[in-house]
Amino acid sequence: MWWLLWLLVALLVLFCTLDVWYFLRVAAVILRAWFQPQIRDITAEQTLTGRVTPRDIDMCHMNNARYLRECDFARFSLYIRNGVFKGLRALKASMVVGATTIRYRRALCIGEGFELRSRIVTWDDKAFYLEQRFVSTKDGLVCAVMYCKQSIIRSSPDKIMQHLCKRKVDCPEFPEDLQHWVNFISASSQALRAESGLDEKSK
Repeated sequence: MWWLLWLLVALLVLFCTLDVWYFLRVAAVILRAWFQPQIRDITAEQTLTGRVTPRDIDMCHMNNARYLRECDFARFSLYIRNGVFKGLRALKASMVVGATTIRYRRALCIGEGFELRSRIVTWDDKAFYLEQRFVSTKDGLVCAVMYCKQSIIRSSPDKIMQHLCKRKVDCPEFPEDLQHWVNFISASSQALRAESGLDEKSK
């Protein structure tokens, strides 16, 4: 019986110190995507389905932070199926989220089903830019839209695309609204560098 007690204590410590459900969900998403057909078109839209559960809500609708969490899972699936993760490993590179912005249009209520549609819109010399949409299965309304800047470390999107496609790939044009957001990020970065004196140090 002592081993059972120690097991319960270990599980309690684990669940108190780590977001265990997050890592279990990541593992499940990765395994599912691994056994799904590969998608050759890097910019093709991919869809994951979900439903708002009691663990997701505050005031009977999905908590704002849950949208970003669901987007994390959708990007894992996207990058596995379109080969971006494969390209990162081959080039010994990595990626981090450089910026996100999300617009909430209508609440997703408890029990409501949704589709999370993700796609790479375009890229520049440092990052991929993605759009992720939450679409209600009840009425087809786009309930939320998120843009994500996925920065590449120790490589570039162009090199990843060339590795996957075996040729030079021209990036799609930036949509006007996305370009406005990228300009905002650049202006914010410049302002913060000036505020902290980094511009003077780099001269």
